[in-house]
Parts: sequence; structure tokens; C-alpha cells
Amino acid sequence: MINVSDLEFNKNEDTNKLLVSKLNRELDKVHLGGGEKKIAKHKSKGKLTARERIAFLLDKNKKQIEIGAFVGNGMYEEYGGCPSGGVVIVIGYIKGVQCIVVANDATVKAGAWFPITAKKNLRAQEISIENDLPIVYLVDSAGVFLPLQDEVFPDKEHFGRIFRNNAVMSSKGIIQIAAIMGSCVAGGAYLPIMSDEALIVDKTGSIFLAGSYLVKAAVGEDVDNESLGGASTHCEVSGVTDYKCADDNDCLTRIKNIIDKIGGNPKAGYNRKKSNEPNFSIDEVFGILPATREKPYDVRDLISRLVDNSDFEEYKELYGKSIVTGLARIDGWSVGIVANQRILVKNKKGEMQFGGVIYSDSADKAARFIMNCNQKKIPLVFFQDVTGFMVGSRSEHGGIIKDGAKMVNAMSNSVVPKFTIIIGNSFGAGNYAMCGKAYDPTLIACWPSAQIAVMGGAQAAKVLLQIEVATLKAKGQTITPKKEKELLDTMTARYNTQMSPYYAASRLWVDAIIDPRDTRTWISMGIEMANNKPQEKPYNVGVIQT
Repeated sequence: MINVSDLEFNKNEDTNKLLVSKLNRELDKVHLGGGEKKIAKHKSKGKLTARERIAFLLDKNKKQIEIGAFVGNGMYEEYGGCPSGGVVIVIGYIKGVQCIVVANDATVKAGAWFPITAKKNLRAQEISIENDLPIVYLVDSAGVFLPLQDEVFPDKEHFGRIFRNNAVMSSKGIIQIAAIMGSCVAGGAYLPIMSDEALIVDKTGSIFLAGSYLVKAAVGEDVDNESLGGASTHCEVSGVTDYKCADDNDCLTRIKNIIDKIGGNPKAGYNRKKSNEPNFSIDEVFGILPATREKPYDVRDLISRLVDNSDFEEYKELYGKSIVTGLARIDGWSVGIVANQRILVKNKKGEMQFGGVIYSDSADKAARFIMNCNQKKIPLVFFQDVTGFMVGSRSEHGGIIKDGAKMVNAMSNSVVPKFTIIIGNSFGAGNYAMCGKAYDPTLIACWPSAQIAVMGGAQAAKVLLQIEVATLKAKGQTITPKKEKELLDTMTARYNTQMSPYYAASRLWVDAIIDPRDTRTWISMGIEMANNKPQEKPYNVGVIQT
């Protein structure tokens, strides 16, 4: 039983709530996009901002989740930064239909595409493709950011992949609707026109392969942008666009009307019953999760504050205790939970095992549980707080690599939706086995308490220090204890920065940093999204060493 009056509980609570307060402050900053002056200039043209457009489009009083709010955070500072990657992506509901909306933020470098912008847009399309989710593009972009064109233009995962995806999505019957609400130039012009339907806003929307200045330079023709590619041109002359809209509100209202008429799809059939709140307050999560990542806690205490009725049917409770597995419901949806256990536990021989480490028996248990969930069509939820697999001669002799590979194989080949929530450490191969970004989770998010790296900061800094000292000595330099400490402090600080959840979120290693209280919403909306697409292939794990 958790004592909410306990001093340690209160210290934990204060620390974790401060982390959430920081999260909200940082979100307030990125929500300003290019800043108040750029927003005022944008709105002086009669246009809504990207976030205002999304708010108008989505159903009021219905839940929504944002993908990649912190993308670009701390990056491209030499160019003035790129808040949210210059594009806002939200999963929500339009006339009751779950959709993903992608809106260029023209207050950030006129909506130009940085390398991270392309990665974020591709993530939106990936979510749409994997879940047959209708996608709406609100286009207002000056095209590729030219100083970084070599990092955004020619490669497989660059700008051109967007249009390839447009074509593939269309062939799969995935609904794509595009609204040209500002600039849409050069190669970017293909995106809306490769969508099912294209709308354009009169006077503010324009679409062409080359603007008036380039046309003058290339072919010597004098023409203004409106005559070249405005709403009247493309709705009345070229027939490129399908709907001419008076203003932003008219355009967004028409999108609502179009979405309102679409038919439904066959469902995957994931089990859902009436939703019930947990028996314990979700706020108690803040007091349970330790203020420092090294201290132990029982992950079952977190689970009981996240699942319906706090009802958790644990699988193999007495075996492989460094991973907790079991069945539950989240917002009515049936889920299989795989969670790292941070308390010291006894193995089947009565020996104590470190918390947060994956042992052979735990990996074996998790693999079997994952296979069972696939057999039963139960979505998987991974709660990560892992320092890696157990090392040492005893573990190696016991076949830790074989058992770890078994878990990775079972998880990698899963055909049910997978959701990953990083609540604490996410280190090394533990990140992989517990469905890190490389293993295609349907959605992946982290709490503000998360740390993501190949190993812990202290260990990594010491390894890096040894390498640096050896290199300097090889060059004939003398390393004093003071100099060695300065090097260690510098490396520790740099490594700790790279472990931060904000560093991970800026590079889209995770879809979002979320308030722990929003965890149920993320998982529930994610399963609803995945339920939109029937399972296409049987579960097959291939060759597994036993």
C-alpha cells in the first residue's frame, strides 16, 4: 500500500511535478512558432496560424494528441531555429472521424522545409499508412530551406519521399485531402495535387512549379503570382484544384463537410468494453516514481494507476521477476503489458537480482507473453525503465544473448499494435528489446523523467574520458588530475544533455514528451487508430533459438 503522506513520496511528487511544469513551459514556447511578431505579420494577411487552423478543423471537446511538438528543439540555431520543425501534426477527430492533420507553420521561415521537417512529415504519413488513417494537409510553405538543400532534397528519406508516399497511400485507398492556404511552390506543389482532393484559398493560396521571379529569369515572361497560380487560375482555368474557398474558415469548413461524408473501413477487431477509471488516482504516479533514476520502486504500483479498475492479470508472476507481464484494459481496450521492474527481486534460485536489468528468465517470459498476445490479437504496451541486459560470465554461460534474441524476435515480428512509454531509463539493448523507435511502435512517447542513451551518463563519461586521455597521452601531452576532472565534467555534461527527453524528442526518437496523466489517452487513441486497419498477415517469428 502506497503511503501518500510519506516523506519520500512527497519528495518524488515535488520533483516529478516540477518536470511536468517545465514540460508545459517548454510547450508554451514552441507553440509560439516563429514568435509573436511573425504571428502578427501572418495574421495581418487574413490567415489563421497553423495551430488555429487545426483547432478550427478538429471537433471541440474531443481528445487529441500532438506528434513531434519538440521536433527541432535546440537545432539549426545558426539559422534562427526551427520550432516544431516548422510543421504541426495532431491526431484528432473531424466530424467524429479520427484523422491526422499536418499543418505547415508559415511563421517559421515561411514554412520552409528543414531536414527535420521532412522526417516529421514522413512520420505523419507513416502513421497514416500503418493505420489507414485519413490525413489532411494544410499547406503553407515556401518549399525547401535552400541553405540545407543537400540534407533535405535527394535521399530516400528526404523531401521526395513525401510524394512517393502520396501515390502509395492513394493506391491503398487512404484518404488524403489537401488545402492550399498559402504558398505551395516547386516540388512541393505535387503534394496537394497527388491527394484525393485539393482546396485553395482565394488571394492567399497559390501553387506553381516556379514563382514569378523564376519564370522571368527562366523564360523571360512577366506575370504576377496570382495570375500564375492563384485560386482563380487553378479553379477556373487549369482545373488543378477542386474547390475555391473565400478564406481560411470557409476552406476548413469545407474539409469538415467532405470528411463528414466518407464511408467506414472494416476493423481489426481489437477487444474493447466499457471504460473505467483506475481505482487509484493517476496523480499518485508522481509520488511513486523516484526522484532519481537509480532508486527502486514497484512498477505494479504505476500500472494500477493507469489501467481500468486497477485490474491487472499478471502472467508468470513468480518467474522472470525483472520484467512484469500481464493483461489489463486501458480506456476499455484490452492490452498486454510488458514493464521493467525496478525493485530487487529473487530469482527462481532464491538469489537477488538487480532492478531495471533484463535477465535470461525475464527475456524468456516476455517473449512467450508477446507471442501469446499476438495469438489472441491483444495490443502490446511496453513501459520502459531499463538499463540493459545482465552481463558477466554467469549470464553469458546461461545464454543471455540467446534469450534476449528470442525476446527481440518475438517483439520485432509482432503484428498487433505496439505502444511504448519510456518512464525512466532506456539504455542500450534494453531500448531495443522493449520496443524502441527502431522497432516500429505504433506510437512512442516518454515521460519528462525519461533518459535515453546507449548507457548511463556516469559510465559513458568514464569510458569517453579513458579514450580521450589515452589519445592526448599518445600525442605527448601530460594530463594532470585537475585537467582530467575538467575533461570528465565536460563529457558528463555533454552526455547528460544527449540523454535528455528533449534531445530525443527534438530528433523524433520519440513522438512526444507527455504528462504521465495523458498516458491513457495516448494508448487509447492509438489503439482506436490501429483498429481502423484489419490485420494483414499471420504472426510468424521465424527461427528462434531455444
